[in-house]
Amino acid sequence: MFTVSVETNFRASHQLTLPDGLKEPLHQHNWMVAADVSSDKLNSMGFVTDFRWLKAMLDNIIAEFGDIPLDRISYFQRNSSSAEMIAKYIYEKLEPKLPKAVKLNHIRVVEEPGCSAKFGK
Repeated sequence: MFTVSVETNFRASHQLTLPDGLKEPLHQHNWMVAADVSSDKLNSMGFVTDFRWLKAMLDNIIAEFGDIPLDRISYFQRNSSSAEMIAKYIYEKLEPKLPKAVKLNHIRVVEEPGCSAKFGK
């Protein structure tokens, strides 16, 4: 099994609802996102997939997050804007765009250094 990973980042704010129903203060992060994909076989160029193509796909997905409160995105109006749910959202957007021979292992979202969440199937 061959695996490749690409990373990108975005700046956005979020405000989580606490267990008591109160909202934490709106605050901003410099988020980092990594996508790990794998394949049993390499393509004709000897790649799992092209790094630039994969990063461009990831950048296109996170472009909508660009320096805004995440709750402006309809998905996060219905779901928490936690790192876990951001990872799931990106996974569900990226997975169908991949070639059939390439499997999306997981998306990892780093909220701040040392604090990350992964989503994968």
